Amino acid sequence: MHPILASRRLLFYLLAWLPACALLTYLTWAGGGFRLSQAAAVVAPACFVYAFVCLSPWYLCRSRPFSLAALPELAVTFSAAAAAGGLLLAGIAWAVALELKIDATGHLPLWFGVGVLLYLLSTGLHYAGLAAEESRAAEARAAEARTLAREAELQALRLQIHPHFLFNSLHSIAALASVDSARAREMCIRLSDFLRISLGLGSRPTIPLVEELDLARNYLELERVRFSDRLRVEIEIQAGCENCAVPALLLQPLVENAVKHGIAGLVEGGTIRLEARRDAAGVVVTVTNPFDPEAPPPERLGVGLAQVRRRLEVRYGPQARMDTGIADGLYRVVLRLPCEGE
Repeated sequence: MHPILASRRLLFYLLAWLPACALLTYLTWAGGGFRLSQAAAVVAPACFVYAFVCLSPWYLCRSRPFSLAALPELAVTFSAAAAAGGLLLAGIAWAVALELKIDATGHLPLWFGVGVLLYLLSTGLHYAGLAAEESRAAEARAAEARTLAREAELQALRLQIHPHFLFNSLHSIAALASVDSARAREMCIRLSDFLRISLGLGSRPTIPLVEELDLARNYLELERVRFSDRLRVEIEIQAGCENCAVPALLLQPLVENAVKHGIAGLVEGGTIRLEARRDAAGVVVTVTNPFDPEAPPPERLGVGLAQVRRRLEVRYGPQARMDTGIADGLYRVVLRLPCEGE
């Protein structure tokens, strides 16, 4: 079915024919033999019927897509169709004129010519409409492909977290096992619980910020088995941030770096602080940790940070960013992202 017939646009389509009907009425009256009211009485029903006839090119246009190679064939096809349409318009107008007992023989060429032009114009508009429709469909397919590619990359980035985290945790357990087997066993149990919780996220692309902070707290509690009182944790979340949706395990590489490259290098240990607050653009999450300024810079510190930055870019584009820096003896990572899911 023609899309105009299957929607509420039919009324607007018929109204668009009023100028053509008015012009043909004027030409009929100006050609002589008709009063203006008679010309309108003849032309109006003919134009009404012909408006529906001019929807027929849509079916031909869909079955014969426009191309330069097919132009000769299309010219023959639509010329014949336009001639048939012109004859139909002239025949309808002539039949109405006969009913009104008006000799309209001299107007047949006019009606025929106008009918041909209107049919060809309708054909051109239908090809333009189909081209626009195909363009929109192509844009929709491209947008869908970009969305699927983005989701695939996000999933791939997320799947990289568990092997990286598991390697670090098993390395810590191995180091602890030779010193304190009881604590190593406790760490294994806590690791099992943490993996059960994190893997239980399933296919959820985002989780509330409060859940993400709880996951970070659970991981740090796991590390406290190894570091004992050397590792202290502070978490502060401002009211209004709890339900902001964030990518699952977004903070995991940051707290791993804070432990491995910060607390682990300090004899006295230190405090890892996680803070979430609102600002005009969304939510700001800050992770700070002390570090040994005299220790050589770790070779792979940038891996986890690069992964977090890439996840923000893929998920939010320019709406999110990550800043890192050192101030007052603390290493600070600041994430700024929209607060979604409110």
